[in-house]
Order: sequence, then C-alpha cells, then structure tokens
Amino acid sequence: MNNLLNEITPTRNFNITYIIIDSIFLIILLILLLIRKKNQTVLFGLFGGILYLIVDYVGFYLLSHSRSIYFNNELCNSLNTFLVLLWMSLSYGFTNFVYIWLLLRNDKDTKYFIFLIIAWWIVAPSISTLGDQNVITTMRTTNSYHGLMGLALFVSYFILILVTFIKKKEVANIIKLNLIGISVQFAWEFALLINGIRPFNETSIKTLIVNSLIETNLGMPAIYLIYCLVNKKFNEDMSKKEKIDEERKA
Repeated sequence: MNNLLNEITPTRNFNITYIIIDSIFLIILLILLLIRKKNQTVLFGLFGGILYLIVDYVGFYLLSHSRSIYFNNELCNSLNTFLVLLWMSLSYGFTNFVYIWLLLRNDKDTKYFIFLIIAWWIVAPSISTLGDQNVITTMRTTNSYHGLMGLALFVSYFILILVTFIKKKEVANIIKLNLIGISVQFAWEFALLINGIRPFNETSIKTLIVNSLIETNLGMPAIYLIYCLVNKKFNEDMSKKEKIDEERKA
C-alpha cells in the first residue's frame, strides 16, 4: 500500500482560457445561490476555498515543497504560484464545499445545483480547447502526506462511530457521509482525467481511486459536525431560528 501511495503524483495541464471561463462560472454559481437565498451554502463554499488555499499554498507549497507549477515549462515564482493556486483553491474548494453542503441539506434545489456543478466539471475542459494551448502545468507529490491523510480519515470516522456506540444512537449516517465525500472528489478527478487535464498514464487510475477515497472524505465527519452546529442556530438564509420561532408564537 505504501508503494502505491508513493507512486501518485497528481498533474494537471490546462490553459488561460480554462481559468477565465471557470472563473465566470464560479461567479454565476455564486449569484444563483444568493438568488435562491442559500447563504449558508455560499459561506461554507467560501470557507472551503480559503481552506484549500491555506492547505495548498502554505501546506503543500511553502512547507512540504510538494507543489510545483510551471508556465511554458518554466517553474513559476511564488507570486505566480500563489495566483494559480488562488484560482484552483476557489474553484475546487468552493464547488466541493457547496456540493457537500447541498447534499447534506438535500432540499428541493439540491439536484439542480449538483447537476450544474458536475456538468460544468465535465464540459469546462472541452470548452477551454477553443482557446489557447495548454501552457500551465501543476504537479504535487503525495508520498509526504497521504499516509497522514489516511490516518486522519480512519481517526475521524472512528471517533464518529465511537460516539455512536457511547450514545447508543446513530449520530450520523456513516454510509451517506462516505458516499458524499468520495463522490465529490471522484466526480471532478474523473472529469479531469477523461478530458486530458490529468494525463492518462500508469498511475492515473491509482490517483483517481486513492484521491477519491481519502482526500475530501477525511474531512466529512468534521464537516458534518459544522453542519449540525450551524443549523442548530441558523436557517439556510442565515436568519436566526430562535427569532423566527418567537415571531411564529406571537
């Protein structure tokens, strides 16, 4: 298993057009969510984007030196690396966390937004081929941290199961959390692979499977806890539940 993880080096090749059209999509998605008064979802999505940026730029790039970005085969400096990672983090961090929050809530709009996000992940790379050549390459080695991620995954779900045993009642649907955590990463990893953003080579399937099983999924118990705490106090439009209850009683 250790050799499997050591072989994984996720790589992406894309162009400037991809960044531009994806940024436009993110703005449209944000506006649609606000129109539907999904303020909780928006805030959690923005939190996800910031979190991804901290992990990717600070953790992977500055501290572990496992992240590198090339422009026209030239290694980017810190500023250009930050700018690319800012877009990547806001793109996948925002959409990932919106996807998760929507499925946890699972209201009447969920299916439409989930379809919109997955459809965009699939078609965006194809649309970007109408623009310039792929001049940007991102790489990161995973052998330095995937072991820790696997440990975090096991510990987080173990704690959730332990709490369930102690309370003698189900505190969370473990299967549902796993399905959400695995599916969100798998959906965009698969879209990247079939569109050529991720190069298809001897480690492609391993990257797809291991990343999907671990990377987003490890945070699902913590995300569910945040979801429960937030929804105790606030409605989806971020109005306080207590205030509404008082108004109804009056």
